[in-house]
Amino acid sequence: MEEKDFALRLAQLREKKGVSARDMSLSMGQNPGYINNIESGKSLPSLPGIFYICDYLGVSPSEFFDLESKNPTKLDAIIEDLKCLDDKQLDTISILVKDLIRK
Repeated sequence: MEEKDFALRLAQLREKKGVSARDMSLSMGQNPGYINNIESGKSLPSLPGIFYICDYLGVSPSEFFDLESKNPTKLDAIIEDLKCLDDKQLDTISILVKDLIRK
C-alpha cells in the first residue's frame, strides 16, 4: 500500500463511520488536525497510531489494508451471521450473491 492509498482508505472508512476528521482526531486525543494531516498526505501515523486508528474505526489492521473490502464492518457482521446457517442455506446465499454480482 502506498502512502496515498493509506490516506484514501482512512478517509473512506472514516466517512463510512460518519465522523469528521476533526472529531476523530479529538476523540483519539490528538490535535484537531491530526487525521486531516494524514488524509492530506502531510504526515503518517506511527505503528501504534495505525492500531489506534483501526480500533477507533472498528476494523482490524488486515481489514484496513484490504482495499477491496469497501465496508469491512458490515462484512464481518454478515460473516458472523453466515456461520449460523446450514449447508443448504449457504448454497442459497451463494447463488443469491453470485446473481447480485452479475447485475
